[in-house]
Amino acid sequence: MALIAVVGAVIGTVTTIALHSYLQGQLDIQLTGSVKRAEGPRPHDLVPPQGQGLDFVAMGGQPIGTVGARIGPDGMAVDGAKLSNSTSRLTEERLARLSGEQVAALNSVPRDDRPHTAELPGLGDYRVKSARDRSLVLGLPLGHVQGTVSQLVVIEECVTVAGLIAAGLAGSSMVGIALRPLRRVAATATRVSELSLHQGEVALHVRVPASESDGRTEVGQVGAALNRMLGHVGAALSARQESEMRVRRFVADASHELRTPLASIRGYAELTRRGREQPGPETRHALGRIESEAERMTGLVEDLLLLARLDSGRPLSYESTDLSPLVVDAVSDARVAGPGHRWRLELPDEPAWVYGDGGRLHQILVNLLANARTHTPEGTTVTARVRPAGRRDVVQLEVQDDGPGIPAALLPHVFERFARGDASRSRAAGSTGLGLAIVEAVVAAHGGTVGVDSVPGRTVFTVTLPTKAVPAHMPAPVPAAAPAPPSQSGHRLSTPP
Repeated sequence: MALIAVVGAVIGTVTTIALHSYLQGQLDIQLTGSVKRAEGPRPHDLVPPQGQGLDFVAMGGQPIGTVGARIGPDGMAVDGAKLSNSTSRLTEERLARLSGEQVAALNSVPRDDRPHTAELPGLGDYRVKSARDRSLVLGLPLGHVQGTVSQLVVIEECVTVAGLIAAGLAGSSMVGIALRPLRRVAATATRVSELSLHQGEVALHVRVPASESDGRTEVGQVGAALNRMLGHVGAALSARQESEMRVRRFVADASHELRTPLASIRGYAELTRRGREQPGPETRHALGRIESEAERMTGLVEDLLLLARLDSGRPLSYESTDLSPLVVDAVSDARVAGPGHRWRLELPDEPAWVYGDGGRLHQILVNLLANARTHTPEGTTVTARVRPAGRRDVVQLEVQDDGPGIPAALLPHVFERFARGDASRSRAAGSTGLGLAIVEAVVAAHGGTVGVDSVPGRTVFTVTLPTKAVPAHMPAPVPAAAPAPPSQSGHRLSTPP
């Protein structure tokens, strides 16, 4: 439309200039003829007694508004008249005297025997020309030329605006029809972008319709290229899924098979240590290390088996569960395992119902508290908090500590499997690097989210879990936690009243 507007403006400008030049040229030809007639001999009966010398202004064929003046010996017009009435037979009634300002305007026109444009006060623009012998000056009005040009400009503007409107409507319709196949291709790409391709089994069956994948058109070439790309992506995703399934089956089978020999190793080591024959100190130390490492490896195998089961989509036992008793139990266990830390509770007055597997939710709490205990020094305050998330359909569980924090380089990877940081987050305390990965997998299986925010002095793990209305027949459990006995270090487990 902008291009059409520019073209219309150019055409209108050129047409206006051409018409104005043409009409002004015709007026100049008429003016030249009138001046020549005024210079020639005139019949004696055309000279009236009054107005003698200005009768050439009222000659036949002159338009209304024609002005003229006689030039004196000094080269200046001394008297002038205007043709104001063409119906009267008397010349003096047809002519009107010009004012001094109007005569002065005629005097300002060059005497070079060529038409010039002059503005006469009160009369408008005129084309004025003097006689060759410089005896008179005659002017014809430009009003009808300017009126015609102005009317042409208005017509051109109206036609251009109408053309722009028509071009806009027609162009929108044509572009819409032309781009309809491309929109269908874009819709196919949008459907593919909405698929969950990052995990699980992916069935990438979406394709561009055959009508939009004809290689003879540009849109068809795009559709065909998109179909080929989707085919390659689908094949790659299928290969990835098959590889992941093999790895998961291997991990699950290996973890399952390793449980029995590990239990046997621990049993035989304990049996040897408790036998009738008293082993020596070195043997007892070796047996203790065997039991410790067997127990550590058993925990690793159990974690791997749990992750394999969650990856395979094995269903959990979902039911309405109150988080408060689970948090009290988990913090109580954590206090026993880490008496050097300060353990605190912040629980709501009302039950915090969520829809999930109670055993797995307890494991989330245990892993988060164990992570805080393992990776912070003694004396660190760890707070377990349950609170509404500002929405009725979710509940937030937070585990906060005032320890040294998580390194910024490790923060984006804390939920990855076998992710470990520096020496302060090493395996010296028995960490397998799977605790937070299990937390993320269990939370995802419940349809929730987990995140972490860490700066030196404040690390917060936030778990958001969906809720479900408590059935009418299910009584709301009341968490009753006995006061924790004071520890030797003087720390306490604080709970809200």
